[in-house]
Amino acid sequence: MDNEQGSLTRLLAVLPILVELGASRHVTATAEALGIPQSTVSRALARAAAVVGTPLMIRRGRGVELTPAALALVPHAAEAVEQVRLGLAAARQESGKSFGRIRVAFQHTFGEAALPLLVRAFARDNPDVSFDLQQGSRQFCLELLAAGGADLALVAPPPAPSRTIGAEVLYSEPLKLVVPEGHPLAGASGARLDAVRDEGFIMLESGYGMRSIVEALCQAAGFRPRVAFQGQDLHTIRGLVSAGLGVAVAPPSRPRVAGSVPTGPPVLPGMPAVRVPAAGLPASRQGRGIAGSAALGWREVDITWPAASRDIGLVWRNRPDGPPQAVRFRDMVLAEGKELLTAAQR
Repeated sequence: MDNEQGSLTRLLAVLPILVELGASRHVTATAEALGIPQSTVSRALARAAAVVGTPLMIRRGRGVELTPAALALVPHAAEAVEQVRLGLAAARQESGKSFGRIRVAFQHTFGEAALPLLVRAFARDNPDVSFDLQQGSRQFCLELLAAGGADLALVAPPPAPSRTIGAEVLYSEPLKLVVPEGHPLAGASGARLDAVRDEGFIMLESGYGMRSIVEALCQAAGFRPRVAFQGQDLHTIRGLVSAGLGVAVAPPSRPRVAGSVPTGPPVLPGMPAVRVPAAGLPASRQGRGIAGSAALGWREVDITWPAASRDIGLVWRNRPDGPPQAVRFRDMVLAEGKELLTAAQR
C-alpha cells in the first residue's frame, strides 16, 4: 500500500501534462499550452513512465505517438483533473469570493465612466476576478451575448426581457442637441428638436443604439432627419459638428480631467486642441479647438421637446448553468449599479 501511495504521489503532479499531451500529441505544444519549458515536460513524462513501469510515448517525426499504456492512462487522468477543477471551484464558491473571468460586451460610450465604475465596485470585494471586455455597437453586443461570447452586455436601450434573456434598466440620461459654435442656437438654454429639422444630422451608423433613438426622437418631432455624415463613435460625431458639418443629438459630454471639458474636434487631423476651463463655460457646455486663426467648437443645448433621454441597461442570458462569477457581478450591478451610475451623473 505504501508503494502504491508513493507512486500516486509522484504521478499526481504530472496528470495535467499527460492530459495536454494526449490532446496535442506534441511536446512543444504541450509546453506552450501549460506555460512551462519543454525540458520540464520531458522530465515529467520520464517520471510518469518510471511510475507506470513502461514508456508512455514514442517519437514520430516532429510529434509523438502515445503508447498503449499512455492511451489507457490519459482518459483517467483527464477525469481526475476535471474532478479536482470542479472541487476547487466549489471550494472557492463556499469561501464567498469570486474567481475566474467575466466577459462583458458594452457600447463605446460606456467605456469612459459607466463600466469602469461597476468593475471597480465589484473588484473591491472580488480581486481575483478578471474581466474580458469587448466594445462595439448595440447590435454587436447583443449578438455576442446571444452567441455565448459574452456573459453580460451593457447597452442602450436594453431589449425587452424574454424567455432567453433578462434585462433591466440601470439609469436614464438626458440627451442634448449638439450644434457648432456660432450656430443660432449655440447660446440658447433650450430648444425644440424641430428647430433644426431642415439641417443635416451627423449620426452614428445603423446598428448603434443612439442611431435608433435619434431617429425615433425626430419622428416624434414630426420629421425625418437628413443624414449628412455617419460615424462609429460620439467623439467623431462631436468633432464633425465642431467643424460645422451638421448638428447631432448625443448624451452629455463628460470632462476627462478635472476643470476641463472635451475638446471640440480632436478627430480632425491638423487641428491642435486647447482645453476650456469649466469655470469659464456658459450655461450650455461647450468644447473648443483651434485650427490656425479659426475657432471651432460645439455647444450642448437642452432639448425642450420632445422629451429626450436614453435608458442604459444590463442584459444577460437566462440559463441555470451560468458562470457563478458572472451571476455575482450581475447581482451586484442590479443591487448597487443604479445608485452608483446615477450619482456619477450629478
